[in-house]
Formats: sequence, C-alpha cells, structure tokens
Amino acid sequence: MISTSPAPLIDIGVSPTGAADLVLLTGMSGGGKSVAMHALEDAGFFCVDNLPPELLPQFLMLEERRGKRRVAIAVDVRSAGSLPHLLPLIKQLRSEGTAVRSIFLDANTEALMRRFSETRRPHPLRQDENSLDDNHRALLDAIQLERELLAALRVESTVIDTSLLRPAQLRAWVRDLVAVKGESLTLVFESFAFKHGVPSDADFVFDVRVLPNPYYDRELRPLTGRDKPVAEYLEDQPEVRLMLAQIGAFIGQWLPAFAADQRSYLTIAIGCTGGQHRSVYLVETLTRQFAYHGQVLKRHRELDYR
Repeated sequence: MISTSPAPLIDIGVSPTGAADLVLLTGMSGGGKSVAMHALEDAGFFCVDNLPPELLPQFLMLEERRGKRRVAIAVDVRSAGSLPHLLPLIKQLRSEGTAVRSIFLDANTEALMRRFSETRRPHPLRQDENSLDDNHRALLDAIQLERELLAALRVESTVIDTSLLRPAQLRAWVRDLVAVKGESLTLVFESFAFKHGVPSDADFVFDVRVLPNPYYDRELRPLTGRDKPVAEYLEDQPEVRLMLAQIGAFIGQWLPAFAADQRSYLTIAIGCTGGQHRSVYLVETLTRQFAYHGQVLKRHRELDYR
C-alpha cells in the first residue's frame, strides 16, 4: 500500500549531466509522497520535507553557495496559506532560466479514502477530528478542498496517478522521471486496462479494444505483449498495423508543436481490456518507433503490478 503522507514533491533545475537537479514534489495527501521521497533519497537527492514556499528562494541561494547537489523539496498542503505563492515562484524561476519540473502525485478519491481509512491517519485539512459529524463526509470534503487548492499546481506539473500503483512501481516511475534530461520534452507511453479505469495522468488516450485479442488463443493467453509469440500474432493482423501507423502518424505530426509549447512530458496512454496483450504490444512498439526522439519512457500499469 502506498504511503498516505500529506503531500508530494516538485523538481527544479538541471545538473551538469542533464538530469533533474531540483525536484519539487506536490500532490494529494495520501498520494505516495513518502514512497517518492525515499526513492529520491536512494537516487542521491538531498530531500527536504514540507518547506514553506516563502523560504524556497533563500534555500536555493544557500544551496548555490554550498555547491551543486541534487535537491528534492516536498511542499505540504498543511502550508495551504502559502500555496498561492508557489505557482508564481515556479514561473519566476523558469523565466530566470531554471528548469523547474514539478511532479504531482494524484489518486482517485476512492483510493485516497481507502488509504486514510486503513492507516487511520487524519487528513491535514479535516476541520475537527473530534466532531460528531459523519467521518466519511468530513474526509470527502477535505479531499475535495485539497483538490481545489492544488488544481493550479496540477496543471503545471507532471502528474503520476498512483491509484493502482504498488510502492515499487511508484519508486521506479519517479526514478525514471528524474533521470531523464530536463531541457526537452519527454514522451511517456503507458499501457493500461480499461476495466481498472483510465489513468488520470494521460494527455492522450487510445482505445485498442477493437483489435484482435490474443487472450482468446489458449497458447497466447498466459503470455504478454512483450513475448514474441504474441507480438508475431499481432503483427500479422492488418488492423493492428493500421492502428499503429495512425497513432504513430498522429504523435509524429504533433510532437514538434507540443515540444514548442515548452512541455516537460507528454503521456500517451493505450488501453485494452486487461492491459496484458494489445496495449502492451503497442506501447513496446511505439517506444522503439520513437526512440529517435531521445527522451522516451514506457510504463505498463497492469503488467508491472503483477
């Protein structure tokens, strides 16, 4: 189960090697901040939790005098009164040439409520823990308020939907994000199962459930889209080739425009029924197809969960 710590973090800066230098982490309470912070610590980042946004400029000046090191800063919703200062500060840093890349950890309301219920930790925005009001409604209201407070930050951030992620998956995804170079757009291809919901972090979603399904072949059913027999089966289907060509043409056509829009990430989610065969194969193929872009990541939400 992903940790229910109050807030996630954000990233800022670029190291001499091009990797993320300063990470600012933000997001929903219960979204997995503790897991992400531990992943960054393991990756060599100096991590600071719950730093008030007003202190960020002074902290960066201090770090500059100390010398270059990789820093991750978590911004907590408990500093709600200071959050309005954070977005203008991020924009100011970017305008001054700092490569700020914000990571926003999100999850659906059902997952957040389940995590708080299992850990019995209070939500930081609950008004009165000793109130006689309905606990379920009080928690729901706190989550909704938090979404409203963080809505503008979410728009400016790279979003990770942790609703269905194991801690190991989240750690790997965070490490992948901060390892890529920060000066150009990164393409992220993600496979998923529609039966478990559409990832909320997707910029584009393609439904490939209309394609022939290897699941109905007894020999192919236990395999995945990474396995050669499944790949060969799908490669032989004209509909699959056409779908791949059309998705690839769409991405290739609009990729320069998204890059010119100064985005950090563009996430393309591809879904099938179970997230094991068709969507996995298309993600694997498209990742190879766009390898020339240089900045390409792949994720398999259901496959990596096993």
